Amino acid sequence: MSQLPADAHAVVIGGGVAGCSVAYHLARLGWTDVILVERHDLTEGTTWHSAGFVGQLRSTVTQTRMIMYSAGLYPELRELTGLDPGWHGVGGLRLATTSERMEELLRQAGAAETYGLDLEVLDPRGTLDRLPLLEVGDVLGSLWLPGDGWLDPARLGHALAEGARRLGVRIFTGVEVTGIDVHDGRVRAVRLRGEDGEHVVRTETVVNAAGAASGVVGRMAGAEIPIVPIKHQYVVTPESGVPADTPTVRDPDNIVYFREEDGGILVGGYIRSPQIWDANRPLSEPRTLFTPDMPKFRESWDSAVRRVPSLKPVGDGDDPAAFRKVVHGPEAFTPDGEFLLGETEVGGLWVAAGFCVHGLAAAGGVGKVMAEWIVEGAPEYDVFGMDVRRFGVHARSARWARARALDSYSKYYDIVYPGEERTAARPLRRSPAWVRHEALGATFGEKAGWERVNWYPPTSDAETVRPRGWAGRVWSPAIREECLATRDAAGLFDQTSFAKLEISGSVADLERLAGNALDRPVGAEVHPPVYPVVYTQLLNERGGIEADVTVTRLAEDRFRLVTGTAFGVHDAALLRRHGLSVADVTSAYACYCLWGPRAYEILASLTDDDLTFGYLRAAEISVGHVPVLAQRVTFVGEFGWELYCPSEYGLTLWDSLVEAGLPYGMRPAGYRALDSLRLEKGYRVWGLDITPETTPLEAGLGFAVRAERRAALPRPRTALRCLVLDDERDVCLGGEPVRLDGRPVSRVTSGGFGHRVGRSIAYAYLPVEVEPGGRVEVGVNGRRVGATITREPLYDPEGTRVRAEPWTASGAAGSGVSRGSAFTTGSALCR
Repeated sequence: MSQLPADAHAVVIGGGVAGCSVAYHLARLGWTDVILVERHDLTEGTTWHSAGFVGQLRSTVTQTRMIMYSAGLYPELRELTGLDPGWHGVGGLRLATTSERMEELLRQAGAAETYGLDLEVLDPRGTLDRLPLLEVGDVLGSLWLPGDGWLDPARLGHALAEGARRLGVRIFTGVEVTGIDVHDGRVRAVRLRGEDGEHVVRTETVVNAAGAASGVVGRMAGAEIPIVPIKHQYVVTPESGVPADTPTVRDPDNIVYFREEDGGILVGGYIRSPQIWDANRPLSEPRTLFTPDMPKFRESWDSAVRRVPSLKPVGDGDDPAAFRKVVHGPEAFTPDGEFLLGETEVGGLWVAAGFCVHGLAAAGGVGKVMAEWIVEGAPEYDVFGMDVRRFGVHARSARWARARALDSYSKYYDIVYPGEERTAARPLRRSPAWVRHEALGATFGEKAGWERVNWYPPTSDAETVRPRGWAGRVWSPAIREECLATRDAAGLFDQTSFAKLEISGSVADLERLAGNALDRPVGAEVHPPVYPVVYTQLLNERGGIEADVTVTRLAEDRFRLVTGTAFGVHDAALLRRHGLSVADVTSAYACYCLWGPRAYEILASLTDDDLTFGYLRAAEISVGHVPVLAQRVTFVGEFGWELYCPSEYGLTLWDSLVEAGLPYGMRPAGYRALDSLRLEKGYRVWGLDITPETTPLEAGLGFAVRAERRAALPRPRTALRCLVLDDERDVCLGGEPVRLDGRPVSRVTSGGFGHRVGRSIAYAYLPVEVEPGGRVEVGVNGRRVGATITREPLYDPEGTRVRAEPWTASGAAGSGVSRGSAFTTGSALCR
């Protein structure tokens, strides 16, 4: 304690692999005035008892890249520090014993070729050749990943710590954090206690890497971090001559994993009935373990014995004494089973936690992205799926977080089908019109806690062709009906879940972040006033797209920004970091979108106000008896409005629109129809088609960037292209590999079926020199399917329908009148 400094550039809390990796990578980027504090000895929280698996292939490109980086870093640590991190590059097998799992493995193999990840698909014989001790009678196939392996978690932690020390980081053990001082919303100091008494370190950067105790540390600063400690168990069998070069094995259909350890076998699994560790002060004692619970482990052990018959002499798994050791310890899980990374709502308080059992594999990558984020303002990779700001205020509920975390753990090895919905802790957030959706028999999805209509029941028994493979699993013929109703008459979409932010500040401050020009006059000379609506991206220093939004200027210094359902917390933090005052008003307003050629007739029947204020304009009108802000924008490529009203009027407004619209053929529609419609118009989705790693020029959004900002963007090497697949029954879901001239060059960002054009559509980044008209191959359903690179948008390429005058909207279809580039139309994103 006497050696603790009075000031530090950064304080890292937690001496596990997370904290040691962050400290090491901060120092590599030049922040050498860093201290790391740990209440016990290094790695004695949750790190020391990790099973240590390093499996590189994950469900997203960012996860895979982080683990690939880690796998490359770990062998280097021996040379960098002189310490052995305990890396065993033995390769790994992932087994499939069902046709569904085999299909998943083939999809993963296709994605892996776009990551540059070395792997091989094996048949049962090839699987047995790799590991002769396996029983493969029920195995349909496997993936062999030679770059996989395992490591000793404590050795890794100490190697990272030594690397940090050599770069100037000071590490203090036996030091407990007792408080974090916050002033004006920012961290100012950390209070510590050790054997020598109390100490205060002044700092404006704190990294909370306290594992299962991260929630307690966060609350010291007033930040809620949804960490849920869950008990996880594995065993190690006595030495039996198992070779040290035995590959790691995952058998997800049987919820078991295993590897060699000291001549025996380490066996673990993800039980279906996990148990939370309730503790007011988690990890207050070093090397916390629980009493073995062998009945809960029975299913995983039985699966291991079936897969490895040589384990039978060990016994039936009921007697802990039969094993060399039984490890039953806490793991820090999160509501969705993914990391919690990034800056919290308290300025300068960062978090690197929620390793969820798989985190050791990515510890190096976690340190890399956290250090880049803190030092440079943004990480190299798109990490929104791990960003702590992906959760809203509902994550402060411990009961909600626990219900979701238990669900994530219990289904950790389940196949996650695109579009499949989880039911834990639902319903939570509901639109005012939810009661009407439920009465109509809607099928709901969930996003950021919101219940959202996927589709309503079909009205016809007409035979509709179901897409092949996974695309046909979560699907309904109602999607086509809703798309065509929107094309021919009108669709009514409940978009209340849109995140809505009220911004106060100068337009110059907002424009520094935005790509487009926002300084556009409010039409105050007319009554009611007409407000300009601008489609823009919020860009980082590299020109990458941090958000994709519409901004309505309501006054000289007041704006309403509309963004995606799950992005409100993220975008608000981004704006505040640039000096703007932001209020989240999402729950204050309902939003219904009325789009289609009959939209004008429907809305005109409900109002006496002028509806001719034009495209990308907004006005305050009355709809029936309800006050509404009507914005003339669209995300489906049809004429119409987004209609915002205070939430207490929301049910009345929905009922009024339905009553007025049904005689015109209007139909309520859901998010699956919305996604189909936007694909046909080439409207981008943030997080899929566009990310912080892509620029507007690469994404084909240069029209939404003002000239001087456009000139500063890097020259694009790739361009987002529209692909039309040869076989309309092969439908992409995202992540499928794309080959050009037989070489893997990209992967699908998003895809689906366009019901207005009758085509299977996908988007992918291709070399900028590849022009429309060329051919590629896309890996779908285990086959290579031909596709044509096509000029976009496929639907209404001249933008006639979107820009039709109100009184001609119902006749816009097929008019052939050129109204300008289709890329100057559209709302922001698939919100």
